[in-house]
Amino acid sequence: MPPVLFWFLLYSCCFCQGHCHLHDRLRELNTEFAVKLYQTIVTTENSTNVVISPSSVATSLGLLQFGAQGSTFTQIEKALGYNVYDKTVESFLKSMHRELSNSNQDTSIHVACALFVQAGMPISPQFMEHVTQWANGSIHWTNFTEHNRTASQINQWVQRNTGGGVKTLVPGENFGSGFTQIALVSTMYYGSKWKTKFSFADTQTLPFICADGSVVKVPMMHQTADVNYGQFETSSLEKFTVVELPYLGNTVGMFVVRPTDRTTHLTSIESNLTSKTITAWTNSMKRIRMDVFLPRFKLESYRDLRMVLPALGVSDLFDPRKADFKGISEHRNLYVSQASHKAEIEVEEGGTKGSGVTAMVLLKRSRMTVFKADRPFFFFLRQANSGNLFFSVILQI
Repeated sequence: MPPVLFWFLLYSCCFCQGHCHLHDRLRELNTEFAVKLYQTIVTTENSTNVVISPSSVATSLGLLQFGAQGSTFTQIEKALGYNVYDKTVESFLKSMHRELSNSNQDTSIHVACALFVQAGMPISPQFMEHVTQWANGSIHWTNFTEHNRTASQINQWVQRNTGGGVKTLVPGENFGSGFTQIALVSTMYYGSKWKTKFSFADTQTLPFICADGSVVKVPMMHQTADVNYGQFETSSLEKFTVVELPYLGNTVGMFVVRPTDRTTHLTSIESNLTSKTITAWTNSMKRIRMDVFLPRFKLESYRDLRMVLPALGVSDLFDPRKADFKGISEHRNLYVSQASHKAEIEVEEGGTKGSGVTAMVLLKRSRMTVFKADRPFFFFLRQANSGNLFFSVILQI
């Protein structure tokens, strides 16, 4: 299955007018981090399906910044674009985390962060306070020498905080060393229903043209709906189409980006991606009624962030000689030995768990404008009012 990029960052819009400028700037910085993370991953994993949650990665780095000092702190600050000790920034981010935990019967959004600490290890009281105030943060004392028990403890916490989406983050053998002192885990969960559902009866098996030109059969969903639609060009004149599929409540939308020409490679669009271009798209898209075809799929991916974060300028935290986390504990020479990221997404007829593209149904059913995702595309979930991105997905099948 082709690469799928799925962004799921979230921005809160619940601040008073005096914070509007800061809100806009932090929203831009969060989007910039998400774009950089996405571009770094896709350039190292060419022609593969990708699903990542930039929000989860940013939450972990933000908490680590509270415990970092020296160049370790500076590198994290530069990657994220902000200093978490800035009181206005800290207040904004904490409020954003609270807003991300608001749910209703149609939409569920939840962020959480946990620190699993070796029993008996002295932790800075100031850092412990930051943990408990950060993204539904909590501290759990454990014994890393009991490998399977600790892995089970972490996995159960992850499963509870991802709606059961991610069931296994770490196998027991991952704690093969007796030197492990801390495991920092953050989660991001989103679930919602489409504003206009895809009909199960309309889903058909149709061709999807892969990046290498080969053709595979996929279950393609169909809907006729009012959507935001735009046609754009890159700086090198490659044309592409963007369609926003809204979820119930109109607070979050899936933005599907697909090359207009079958010969245009997805990378030519991805390389031009910035927070400003995303804002430009959303400001210029027009409302139009059209037939939409989207593949139904389920995707999961796991990656080692030690191969990703150094490309974003964050490297000292992996080096035992350079890492400086004295803000966490003065009594230990701490460094990050493992950093992994696992994400899953399911897009289906009812909501975010399904995606499909069906050109045959469209041509048969209607003469109106057609959007058909029958070639590699990427999409992201975006909150309407704030512009926050939740997940990024590339689908090349």
